[in-house]
Amino acid sequence: MAKIPTPFRLQFGPFLADFQACELRKDGRKIRLQEKPMLLLGALTAHPGEVVSREELQKRLWPEDTFVDFETGLNAAVRKLREALADNPESPRYIETIPKRGYRFLGQIESEGTGAPSISGEEPSPKADLTSTSLGRRTIASLIETVGEYRRAKYVWMIVAAALALGCVALTLVDLNVLKVSRLQGRVFGASGASAIHSIAVLPLQNLSNDPTQEYFSDGITDALITDLAQIGSLKVISRTSSMQYKQTKKSLPEVARELNVDGIVEGTVQRSGDRVRITAQLIHGPTDKHFWASTYERDMQDVFALERDLTQEIAREIQARLKTPNQARLTPVRPVNAKALEAYLQGSYYLNRFTEEETRKAQEYFQQAIDADPTFAAAYAGLALADYGNFQGSAEDEAIAKRAAERALELDPTLSDAWVTLGKIKLDSWDWRGMEESYRKAIEFNSNNALAHQELGERLDAMGRLEEGLKECQIAQQLDPSHDHLSGALWDRREFDRSNEVLLIMLRNDPDNAVLHHTLYLNYEAKGMYKEAVQHLERTVTLSGFPEVAVNLHHAFAVSGYKGAMREYAKELEHVHATKQIFLPVNLAGVYTTLGDKDRAFYWLEQAYKHSPGPGIPLWMMKSYVALEPLHSDPRFKDLVHRIGLPP
Repeated sequence: MAKIPTPFRLQFGPFLADFQACELRKDGRKIRLQEKPMLLLGALTAHPGEVVSREELQKRLWPEDTFVDFETGLNAAVRKLREALADNPESPRYIETIPKRGYRFLGQIESEGTGAPSISGEEPSPKADLTSTSLGRRTIASLIETVGEYRRAKYVWMIVAAALALGCVALTLVDLNVLKVSRLQGRVFGASGASAIHSIAVLPLQNLSNDPTQEYFSDGITDALITDLAQIGSLKVISRTSSMQYKQTKKSLPEVARELNVDGIVEGTVQRSGDRVRITAQLIHGPTDKHFWASTYERDMQDVFALERDLTQEIAREIQARLKTPNQARLTPVRPVNAKALEAYLQGSYYLNRFTEEETRKAQEYFQQAIDADPTFAAAYAGLALADYGNFQGSAEDEAIAKRAAERALELDPTLSDAWVTLGKIKLDSWDWRGMEESYRKAIEFNSNNALAHQELGERLDAMGRLEEGLKECQIAQQLDPSHDHLSGALWDRREFDRSNEVLLIMLRNDPDNAVLHHTLYLNYEAKGMYKEAVQHLERTVTLSGFPEVAVNLHHAFAVSGYKGAMREYAKELEHVHATKQIFLPVNLAGVYTTLGDKDRAFYWLEQAYKHSPGPGIPLWMMKSYVALEPLHSDPRFKDLVHRIGLPP
């Protein structure tokens, strides 16, 4: 088959394909399309109207040194290209399947700038722009001059020309001072240390079941995959909370990799039909969008965890080969799970991760259903423990249920990191500081990538006065979960309010309606004496928490009577909410009354915090670091309470 040079840019229908920038646009709007589907488009449009065989496409899309299930990888690339083009395989407008042979491009092409660029005889400027997103003749020549180890222009040009024939030249060359590598360098010079994987993110697996109610199932498989990959001790695995924000993202994989600061990305699909489940997954080098591996697995529902475990082991083996310090994943044996129990468990996990009071209750119900269907299902007990402990109106009874569930989960499977975290919380509620720390250490031992375990241990170490250890744990948590705040509290403990605010304001850009972030800003501004800003963020906090009328009252009180007036109003509202809706915020109330100079009322609420199960507000174990309570530190009642809860004096 004669090779026709692929145009730099070509138009077909409403689509514009830019093979220099590796971008596809529809009516001017950019459509996310990864490297392989874009290369596939280039290969097909190089021969419009002709059949391009599957074998030829496989050779063009994957270099010889890449291990991949070609059938799966090619099918995935075709599917993604069709999705981007909104093309129906039954009545195609652009991509026609020729059974048992290959594919044919049907569209009418209008080129914009054709032919491969030639290396001119001009001497390139040493200051040629290496950060351009569109590499022309002079930039390619500059690249040849820049990379000292490979100066032979003829060799480089041969590879660049081959890439042009594939339809995706040069792509994007990032600043060499930042990464020292580029897609073009990877294509020209082959795999290098830049392709090693030391950190990874699992993007939410796409639900292909044509049933939005099955979203819980694909999310559950994503969670299981993240948990199991986290068992590779020398691999940093980004937490679920950061990965899940990229569900249905339009961002390119290099963008995602840069934002999460990872080398590797796992993405794929889940398709469920009756009692059969099919999972397709790919391992990709995020910064370069280079595919390392892809495969498909299919099993019965009762074997879904075994299926996911096989997938984990395949990915782990591929990663192990690229790690400088290999560390085998420590995976516990998998047993078949009752299908009814599995269904209920995955539903419970889905609702638990939605973080509302109503859906937490649903999660409790589903986890109990899973346990009823399979009383030896350890993960269901761990989920129930977390749901009961996280109950928005948690009582002593809820905590007792949570404790029994966590202990039962660990009897069945001592490696469940999340169960150790829940047990650590519960132990601290009874002021068992040693037991608390041991539980969190166990959680981290069994999953060193558990961001929540690192953060909560760090905060509790801070409360014990072990500030250096505490900060280290919070920093690890921030690395593992970069899209969420794990540092502002540690900075608040150290009275670094400006730095804490910097973190919070960055987080608010992506999550402007997060009540916890606004509340921490209120505390920071209060500590700095910036009362106008403090009240503004307090108003936002109570509005987002479902009490807009309280925000109106606070605003009016501040306008009429200043900060003390706003705090008197806030204390009244908090006591009213406690009396009527059973929302228990005793330490918050103690802080407000201390600000108002009413120490006796402050100590009343601190004693209430000591006597009752903790509520959703500031915990009592933070009483020494809570800035508003500093005027109480010299009072014998404060010292006595510090002693009773087991904190160092």
